[in-house]
Amino acid sequence: MMKATVIPTLFGVLAFNEENKLVAHSVFPKKPEEAAKVLLEIESGKVVKEIADLITHLKSGGYDAFVFENSALAAEVKEKFAVSTEFSKVSDAGQLLRSNIEGFAIEIGFVKDYDEFQRWMHSVSMELAKLKVKGAVEKRDLLIAQAIQTLDDLDKTINLFMSRVREWYGIHFPELDRLLEKHETYARLVVNIGKREGFTIEKLEKEGLPKQKVEQIANVAKSSMGADLSEEDLAQVQALSRTVLGLYNLREAMEKYIDTAMEEVAPNIKALTGALLGARLIALAGGLINLAKMPASTLQVLGAEKALFRSLKTGTKPPKHGIIFQHPYLHEAKKWQRGKIARALAGKLAIAARTDVFGGRYIGEELKADLEKRVEEIRQKYAEPPPKAPEKPKPKHEKKRWKRRHAG
Repeated sequence: MMKATVIPTLFGVLAFNEENKLVAHSVFPKKPEEAAKVLLEIESGKVVKEIADLITHLKSGGYDAFVFENSALAAEVKEKFAVSTEFSKVSDAGQLLRSNIEGFAIEIGFVKDYDEFQRWMHSVSMELAKLKVKGAVEKRDLLIAQAIQTLDDLDKTINLFMSRVREWYGIHFPELDRLLEKHETYARLVVNIGKREGFTIEKLEKEGLPKQKVEQIANVAKSSMGADLSEEDLAQVQALSRTVLGLYNLREAMEKYIDTAMEEVAPNIKALTGALLGARLIALAGGLINLAKMPASTLQVLGAEKALFRSLKTGTKPPKHGIIFQHPYLHEAKKWQRGKIARALAGKLAIAARTDVFGGRYIGEELKADLEKRVEEIRQKYAEPPPKAPEKPKPKHEKKRWKRRHAG
């Protein structure tokens, strides 16, 4: 069996025999942009034309076993050419090549001299860096992080504008503020009905309000103590209310976008936490890969960094959960059960994130079922609150310090 070591470089792909002698080569295009694209494809394990030509040439020369320094490429060549392949992280031929790479480039005639080789290395390295940065920016998890932050900004803006609408329209119809809690309904009534004289039972029923609420608002409108508004003044309030309704439409579209994007990028996380909480976790971690690298203990308190560092500084109790508190299992749990449920959820989240990043199969439903089972166990086992621990007596020096602080 004849064995060859195949090593990609910045100028082409070189093959060495078992005595580490160069036996064949295939060079890249002379344009740095094209060479950089080919190199990136090789790094990802793709069998490009240069690799395919070289393997075909070596096979015709009697070589039937190949060594690669890229495990994905070795697997791809084995499948495509039905040959024996090995993976060696650092091969002897590779070390020899890297110790005199410019010499090999001159030997095969890719460049004339050392200066030309340096210029080529610089050009290809720059193109590689550009492509890698572009690839990192194009990852959809970063777009999800931007979308969820936009959603939070929209909520803040809507609340700001609605507080202004309520105060402004409240000059005309002050009683409506306490009768309608939902901002969207309030803004819609201001736009569609206008002055309080128009708040009749017929018009309110058309807006889809409950019957009891309709009668309540209509009766209050008749005896309202608010000031009159001119058409010009009302038009300005309605214009602001229309803007708020437009923001609500934008928010709804953004939620749908996040839901679709999460289904594509992180389906396991979405199944476990829902699209919005999953997107918030990705945004806090700075990307899906960063989230997958975190241990479950970090995921558990992600978003509670201030409380955690305050605990480390002052010795108070550390937080039991961060943003995962928004999960219904935690949010609805009894106080003394939350720490245990948070640990169970964080553990499943860590598995889901790693499965999403490293291309595993969809296991969202299995993780969710396991989590439900564990949460149910916690609820049954810890149904009653734990007995309170007796308070420890304060050290004497602390008592003196307290007295000094509160003296006078």
